[in-house]
Amino acid sequence: MEPLGDEVRRELSRFGPAAGMADLVKLWPQAVGEAIAQNAWPARIGRDGTLHVHTADAIWAFELGHRSQEIAGRVGVQRIRFAPGPIPEPFAEPEAERRSIPRPSREHVRQAAELTAAIDDEELRATVARAIAASLARTEAGA
Repeated sequence: MEPLGDEVRRELSRFGPAAGMADLVKLWPQAVGEAIAQNAWPARIGRDGTLHVHTADAIWAFELGHRSQEIAGRVGVQRIRFAPGPIPEPFAEPEAERRSIPRPSREHVRQAAELTAAIDDEELRATVARAIAASLARTEAGA
């Protein structure tokens, strides 16, 4: 059995600039880094060769637009355009590799209540206390 990669690339080359999309998607995370790859993803290559990249929101599109020449050079395209649009869901870790979240002990909850006693707003006090208790539990667990 022979690999089909060359035949697939030859067939896709009939579609002009879009033919390189598979290679570009494979290269994207290493070329732009993890943070950008989680918030921006190649969507298509236009007829004029412009790489259109979807971003998580308009802020990412704006920020990355300022770096378009740099990023275009990294991925090997002439032009790149960023716009908000759908991006793939992040890859989820297998269940076995996920770390368990430590539960706050009674002592953590007591300490958090002491630290937040001066907050007048009841809802805010409860929210901050939960955050502090969770932080104390994580610190103790070394997480």
